[in-house]
Amino acid sequence: MIPYPKKLNLAQAPTPFHALDRLSEQLAKRASDCPRIWIKRDDQTGCVTSGNKVRKLEYLLADALAKGCDTIITSGGVQSNHCRAVAILGAQLGLKVHLLLRSDIEPQPVGNLLLDQLAGATISHYSQQEFKQLDGLFESWQTQYAAQGRCCYSIPTGGSNGTGLWGYVAAAEELMADFSTEKIEPSYIIHATGSGGTQAGLTVGCKLLGLSAQVEGYAVCDNSAYFERRVLEDIQQWIKQYQIPIEIERLKIATNDGYIGPDYGLAGPEVFAMIKDLAALEGVILDPVYTGKAFYGMVEEIKAGRYSGASDIVFVHTGGLFGLLAQQDKLAY
Repeated sequence: MIPYPKKLNLAQAPTPFHALDRLSEQLAKRASDCPRIWIKRDDQTGCVTSGNKVRKLEYLLADALAKGCDTIITSGGVQSNHCRAVAILGAQLGLKVHLLLRSDIEPQPVGNLLLDQLAGATISHYSQQEFKQLDGLFESWQTQYAAQGRCCYSIPTGGSNGTGLWGYVAAAEELMADFSTEKIEPSYIIHATGSGGTQAGLTVGCKLLGLSAQVEGYAVCDNSAYFERRVLEDIQQWIKQYQIPIEIERLKIATNDGYIGPDYGLAGPEVFAMIKDLAALEGVILDPVYTGKAFYGMVEEIKAGRYSGASDIVFVHTGGLFGLLAQQDKLAY
């Protein structure tokens, strides 16, 4: 039995799990050995808190409350799904939230940023150059709030650390139940990876549960070497913090960095075409920052025969709808 720490019940889970049979049938006409594609709908973990971040925040915010904290400081891009989830959940729990946002795109009040504002979060915008000194920014604000008599809890970008990792250990257990219900043994579990926390949780979760599926993150920034280091750091912190007996050297951290596109937050026209096609074919909405890139990459790899021999592939939809609304001009009809 996995020794989970205390958490808050914030996500609407278990999330739906179903096959994308129209897409699988369409791809089978182009790839002779096409696996059946399934999707885990973590875009449905909530309404305004939708996406993978809420699973991590169930553990992170429980830890914050247990420590008596009344102020949450976290960081991300100007259209960060994580920051939006923290802002909304902070309002629900009566916590002050301060967001340190990197202005990697023009900070227009749309999408996630609009929801941050509606939730009453305090927002500080920083240039990409200023954001390189993120640790110093956190320390400065912690000092200011401490002087006001407030107790701060800092959450890293994406909620990715040893505590947040538990969210996707639990999700792996949920997936195991999905596989049992559908009587399948998937060869791969695929998802978008940006801060590495979801990848770390799924990787150790599958190992602890004895699932044979290979977890594979599709990078939306950086490269595979970066993610191997980043994911290992989270796992090592988790092992040390919670004393989990797991053979870390036997974990395979797999990342495909071939579909990052122009840069983080920027996608090429082929990704927007995929978003439109899947929405019309299956009624599933992807985003151009995370899931659109990963799903496009997965489909291209299927067409190239890389997953030949796999009977089933699972795509974990980690959300991002509000980020799509901030780039709707690229979905011209």
